[in-house]
Amino acid sequence: MQPQSLDLSGIRKGFGQADILKSVDLSVQPGEFLSLVGMSGCGKSTLLRIIAGLEAPDAGRVTIGGRDVTGIDPSDRNLAMVFQSYALYPHMSVRENIATPLRMRSLSLMQRLPLIGRLATPRDRQAAIGTAVAEAAELLQIGHLLDRKPAQLSGGQRQRVALARALVRQPAAFLMDEPLSNLDAKLRAHMRDELAALHRRLGATFIYVTHDQVEAMTMSDRIALMVEGRIEQLGTPDELYRAPASLTVARFIGTPTINLLPVEADARGRVSLFGADTGIVAAGAAAGPMMLGLRAEDLRVAGQGLAARVQRSETHGADRYLTCRLLAGDQPCVTLRQSAAEPVAAGADGALTLGFDPAQAHLFGADGLRRAAQLSERVAA
Repeated sequence: MQPQSLDLSGIRKGFGQADILKSVDLSVQPGEFLSLVGMSGCGKSTLLRIIAGLEAPDAGRVTIGGRDVTGIDPSDRNLAMVFQSYALYPHMSVRENIATPLRMRSLSLMQRLPLIGRLATPRDRQAAIGTAVAEAAELLQIGHLLDRKPAQLSGGQRQRVALARALVRQPAAFLMDEPLSNLDAKLRAHMRDELAALHRRLGATFIYVTHDQVEAMTMSDRIALMVEGRIEQLGTPDELYRAPASLTVARFIGTPTINLLPVEADARGRVSLFGADTGIVAAGAAAGPMMLGLRAEDLRVAGQGLAARVQRSETHGADRYLTCRLLAGDQPCVTLRQSAAEPVAAGADGALTLGFDPAQAHLFGADGLRRAAQLSERVAA
């Protein structure tokens, strides 16, 4: 199959008085794995349905491989969609479910009938469909399940069948709408690995909708984080994690959630936290309140810095997460990550001192947007 590019230009969509999508522009490269991620109601599934042709945009254009398909029927777009509910035919075997797209696209009405169709379909066409089904089943490791019905399968097996059914079409792109949300946590993690491996083997274009930022971060080449019908930030997982464009992105991406502390910038841009100089200068920012963001791994126990007291300690395999309440200001809580093998350097009452590397801090203005930051001469030296 030949991977195709996909372009969206000025996509708008509303239902009644509600604007669901607000002039969305997006370009997906051939063979790219792009995730649309965001909270429920942000418009990601509606955008996917517009790409598939299941919804018509109020304005804008959808282009696949350079061809405008905005007004074209879904069946003529050569796209394969995998749904959250699997959408398998319960009365058909796995083999028949996988073969359905090929039979519907290439056979006459008479040839599609369950019993008569076998007699009316040329043997070479039957053989070609059987070969395509067997190849897809082998790729997804469900060849031994071909004669079973969906009711006899586990959730993970049903999802593989749904993927195989999409795969046999050899589409221009795969569209996936939260396909793993019905699985338990362990199986969901396993299927993430399988999807990523399938994408690498196929080299196909994947557009994947999810509300789970872990799924998006672990599988995607790029992520489009959507907020209230628009794309808040588009970039690689590392870009969204290490350089969030706004407080919204910073809060959504990353586990545990980023630590946010109120700071003040003076007339020269020098940033202070609880009255102490942080060593950070806000480039070109007006004096006033700002927010300082610190990832859990960028906080550390230090000899001097922020006085705190441990509220809770959680061990997650090789990592330990300490939730600490600061003893300054309004006493906000922060979380730091350290090795579980490292002893907790706290006093009998849980008291400790926290520090951070100013070079790893994130700075946000009063409008919630990222601000350029640099180290003061004292720290840089």
